[in-house]
Amino acid sequence: MNHIQSGNLGYPRIGENREWKKALEAHWAGKLEEAELLEQMKLIRLSHLRTQKEKGIDWIPVNDFTLYDHVLDTAFMFGLIPERFKSGGNGASLSTYFAMARGSKTASACEMTKWFNTNYHYIVPELGEGEPVLTVNRPLEAYREAKREAGIEAKPVIVGPYTFVKLSKGYDAGNVDRILDRLLPLYVQVLQELQAEGVQWLQLDEPSLVATMTEDEMARVERIYSVLHEQAPELNIMLQTYFDSVEFYDRVVSLPVQGVGLDFVHGLEGNLAGLQQHGFPQDKVLGAGVIDGRGIWRADLNRQLDLIERLTAYVPQDRIVVQPSSSLLHVPVTVASEHKLDPVLHDALAFAAEKLNEVKWLQRAVIEGKNAVRQEFEAASLAVSRLNQSPQRSRQQVQDRMAKLDQEPSKRISPFAERSKKQQEKWRLPLLPTTTIGSFPQTAEVRKARQLWRKGEWSPERYREFIREEIGKWIAIQENIGLDVLVHGEFERTDMVEFFGEKLGGFAFTSHGWVQSYGSRCVKPPVIFGDVEFLAPMTTEETVYAQSLTGKPVKGMLTGPLTILNWSFVRDDISRESAAFQIAFALREEVEALEAAGIEMIQVDEPALREGLPLKKDRHARYLEQAVLAFKLATSTIRDTTQIHTHMCYCEFHDIIDSIRALDADVISIETSRSHGELISHFEDHTYDLGIGLGMYDIHSPRVPSVEEMVSMMDRALSVLDPQLFWINPDCGLKTRGLEETVASLENMVKAAKIYREKCAVVAKN
Repeated sequence: MNHIQSGNLGYPRIGENREWKKALEAHWAGKLEEAELLEQMKLIRLSHLRTQKEKGIDWIPVNDFTLYDHVLDTAFMFGLIPERFKSGGNGASLSTYFAMARGSKTASACEMTKWFNTNYHYIVPELGEGEPVLTVNRPLEAYREAKREAGIEAKPVIVGPYTFVKLSKGYDAGNVDRILDRLLPLYVQVLQELQAEGVQWLQLDEPSLVATMTEDEMARVERIYSVLHEQAPELNIMLQTYFDSVEFYDRVVSLPVQGVGLDFVHGLEGNLAGLQQHGFPQDKVLGAGVIDGRGIWRADLNRQLDLIERLTAYVPQDRIVVQPSSSLLHVPVTVASEHKLDPVLHDALAFAAEKLNEVKWLQRAVIEGKNAVRQEFEAASLAVSRLNQSPQRSRQQVQDRMAKLDQEPSKRISPFAERSKKQQEKWRLPLLPTTTIGSFPQTAEVRKARQLWRKGEWSPERYREFIREEIGKWIAIQENIGLDVLVHGEFERTDMVEFFGEKLGGFAFTSHGWVQSYGSRCVKPPVIFGDVEFLAPMTTEETVYAQSLTGKPVKGMLTGPLTILNWSFVRDDISRESAAFQIAFALREEVEALEAAGIEMIQVDEPALREGLPLKKDRHARYLEQAVLAFKLATSTIRDTTQIHTHMCYCEFHDIIDSIRALDADVISIETSRSHGELISHFEDHTYDLGIGLGMYDIHSPRVPSVEEMVSMMDRALSVLDPQLFWINPDCGLKTRGLEETVASLENMVKAAKIYREKCAVVAKN
């Protein structure tokens, strides 16, 4: 390195127009053969590489691209295929790969959970079965392809050994070193083959180094990297961290690697303190993450240039790589596709392509001086200033309410024990009441109708009538199935966050701002750019109409404040807590509107509450306290007989169960099917005395679960939970499923509930 370099850690996989998603789903639907799928994926992959090359990025990553998930890729590369997927002799085939991710008719999918504190989901590797073996060197293949097809001397990327094991299941603290001893030779083989190929730099991603660690864990990391260095001494390793500041800074930067990547956006305070206290080894390269890889706002380039200059007090310029703070898979591809946004907002945005421009401008400013990029710096400053001065960020009514936050109601009138009796008397539901989480299949017909309405080809009246027809159809289906508490189906909603953002003040929406959530599932997060304000009732019309069609209760369906916050791109000029409270106040008005309209079961979903949990344990209590307060601000002004439900899915709950209880929701439904009932083990040692439903089956798999499977799950759950407080429901909403499998699965669920009611009745008689 002769001067400061520019780098990237990962690029969005989905394509500017979601070409990646469309190809995958065509293949799954049987419309695209495997060979054609792989060819299309190659074209997308090379296009991304060429984009980065054209922007002049010096360190371009490869192997960040995937057909589903990069953690699954790593497990598959190491032959970690659970036995249940090996029947039929498919082995390490593409169909087996997708079966692990999505499930099959004969095998349940691998568990899926959040990637640290983001809204990306990864497939959890299972380490308990079989002996790992290197099936293919994916980083090497990606490196060769980039060199051969695009003329790029690329930087292969792979999940590091410590993080890979930390994110896996199938081991415990007592045998983690044995697991590592099985995996390390495979990592060594990958590194040695890369070294033999002449690869200059390898990026080993170790984001687990920013989470709270023990002394023993740090010693384990030191052992891992000592082995890798001894076995592949000529390969330059960039040990890459992100999402926060590293623990054990002095020991991390002393590891036998040639570079260390640090997050100077989300981990600025801690990493800078470590740098100031311990310095930085003069024989290593610093990957300086100074452009936010997770946010969508233009950087304050002057401030970030000042930060780089501060770093040069400890690290020579020619040993610094300017780069994003994390992979750019968490942001949309480019702002260039956005033509409908207000110019003030549009000019303040930076997506993946624009963030790489910012990286290059900072690099040029260091090498050539700020005058060389004065125009770019001035444009960025002006754009940020104009947005900050926008009247959308100074709504007086919202700010007055925030100023009196401590005077706002945040507690239900009566405790749960008293409310529960009143609710049982009001609703007179059977033991083990059955319900669903909210959404029903969004068919091609539903999506087409919405598109015709948005394009103006359908009048609002025609679209409204179509939605009512769908609601009526599914109210009838639910009654025929025999569900006890119904939902309207959410056919008018594209997304559980976008729908509400479109109806609240302070939100904006992109046209092409898609990001990957899991697999081919892409979401278009709302942009919270101003003060959030309730404008008018958002859900009462459809819910009241559904209730008019049945004598059974219909739940109102809302998305909670923390989920709206965590699944949106949030303004960065106020704290996230303040934004959450603004959302909570707006939702409170919607809860009150539903109750006033006669809807007295209201579900306020918080599937993303835990994903906002800080990676440092010493910050957990503060975050959870504020999250609980936001939920209670939204739900505490209603009558005792109005029943508040909430829902959470796909994350570890054990360490936040006290906060879940503190939400004081009358009923909470929690995913348990993919985690094979592991949460139930927690209740064997800890009492939960509020209403609860543990998901009976995995809605992300096409298979129809049997009655016997669900009865078995009830057996274990009800051995530790009170049947009087227990609800029966699927894992999550049914939006992505087909009609036939949805009906068949729910019919089996209702049959299982009836069987168990009879069992309970027999026990009661005896």
